[in-house]
Amino acid sequence: MNELIEHHEIISVLPGGSREQGEKPLLREHSLKISVNGEQRFSLICTGEYIKELTVGRLLTEGLIGSAQDIESLATDTDGHSVKVILKSEPKNANENHKLPEVKWSESEIFALAKRFSEETQLHRVTQCTHSCFLAKGSELLFCCEDIGRHNAVDKAVGHAVLNGIDLSGCMLFTSGRVPNDMVMKTVAAGIPVLVSKSVPTADSVETAHKYGLTLICRAYPDRFEIY
Repeated sequence: MNELIEHHEIISVLPGGSREQGEKPLLREHSLKISVNGEQRFSLICTGEYIKELTVGRLLTEGLIGSAQDIESLATDTDGHSVKVILKSEPKNANENHKLPEVKWSESEIFALAKRFSEETQLHRVTQCTHSCFLAKGSELLFCCEDIGRHNAVDKAVGHAVLNGIDLSGCMLFTSGRVPNDMVMKTVAAGIPVLVSKSVPTADSVETAHKYGLTLICRAYPDRFEIY
């Protein structure tokens, strides 16, 4: 984590004009360019960890691949700022939007994940500058990650599942960020049937969740949550 953070001097201004000098840990931005079959497709600002997972997750949620088997090769440069992906065929909309399968979940699982969510987001605890994402199956936490962008964090979790052969149709995502329509569509494209958030959805995202059978749970905290 240390390589992701830099400390900078600050001056805190208080009511009445008094000032205090101090030091603040700040997150360092990481620029990433992803090319697919020789064409640059994505230019992202992210945190400099889980670059491979972020790349594969973005390819899946954007419909460029259907599984890891669609990737011929994936090469990252030495500083992790450029990823070159070669697919076995030309990129196409590999993931058609479809009704998601039902998956069993319990109130106790949601409350337990919400409790862990508040305890295991280390970068946010230090910098207050990240969004977090959990990938879980029932009460089992499979992967956790953080990023400057909430969409990036979701893609990292999805990419981890794809690279490790985890069946996303039996999983749930837990995100710290707001849930606009594009976040719901990203979850649907990944084939994940349950999306949980600490924050709130939009009216559009609720309508889309109903359309595709996505279970949408928001304002999820250790003592309460809302089902839309």
